[in-house]
Amino acid sequence: MSVLFAREGASVACLDVNKEAADDTVAQITREGGKAFTDVVDVSDVAAIAPAVERCTQKLGGLDGLALNVGISSGLSLPKMTAEAWDRDYAVNVRSHMLFAQKALELMAPGGAIILISSMASQRAGGRNPAYESSKAAQIALGRAIARAGEDKGIRCNVIAPGFMDTPMGRDASRRRSDRAVTVPFGRQGTGWEVAYSALFLISNESSYVNAHTLFLDAGHMGGIVRG
Repeated sequence: MSVLFAREGASVACLDVNKEAADDTVAQITREGGKAFTDVVDVSDVAAIAPAVERCTQKLGGLDGLALNVGISSGLSLPKMTAEAWDRDYAVNVRSHMLFAQKALELMAPGGAIILISSMASQRAGGRNPAYESSKAAQIALGRAIARAGEDKGIRCNVIAPGFMDTPMGRDASRRRSDRAVTVPFGRQGTGWEVAYSALFLISNESSYVNAHTLFLDAGHMGGIVRG
């Protein structure tokens, strides 16, 4: 997303708990002639989020878009779930998004846009991963709430819910469940670029009348398109 947004002319603040990972993204953007910088923040730290948004907004010279692409999964089934693991997943997957959006709505220019990344897991229990599944469902409801709160300033909020994706988290899930993507449509998992192009549309003015919407980016899996 960061690379694609920069290619389209955006100045990008890359926030991550892992400075090296963010620096790698910034380096790729700057090699292509784009503008980006790194900011390190632990989104599970309540006190760190609002200052990070303020910092980045000041350095960017304003804020007109926010893409929240952060999530974790304990991978614990309900019988093995602990209160600590549950709260950790929710702190990162839901609470941080609320706090980012809360501050962004205060600082964002009218007509801006916010994107949340949920998951097809929000609609199904196939992963036996209740903290992840329920927190991803909560993100969809939160997206609607953010859209409602942003209406006065014309700030939109939409949610992308990817299906089976070839990402580090997806690979971890496949290691836990070897049959995870057996029925995936088209015989392959989706890519980060396919999510990024959808995000580009939703964060741009081209989607100016798309709001409080959840896009299931799953190759039709939720609609019954499965590989036999």
